[in-house]
Order: sequence, then C-alpha cells, then structure tokens
Amino acid sequence: MNTDTIRSILNIVFMVLAVASVITYFVVEDFTTFIYVCGAAIFVKLCEFFLRFML
Repeated sequence: MNTDTIRSILNIVFMVLAVASVITYFVVEDFTTFIYVCGAAIFVKLCEFFLRFML
C-alpha cells in the first residue's frame, strides 16, 4: 500500500473516533469509556503524524 493511502485511512479512522468520543462524552455515564475512545483517537492520530513526518 502507498503511504498516502494508509494516511488517508488513518485520518478517516481518527475522525470517526473523534466523533465517537464527543458522543460518548455527552451520552455515556461512565467517564472511563470516554477516556478509552479519546485515547484511541489520539493514538491513531499520532500514528498518522509519524507516517507523515518520518517516512
């Protein structure tokens, strides 16, 4: 796969997780769920960031 394709996929996954974290912040009673979803979004964005600048 091309690096640009992988970055595009990671950006889409990040946007979905970002929207999911906003929804879980307002809907779910357990704050830990929000932390997990938001942490996953940040991890995906960091992976995309390293692909952009390191490769």
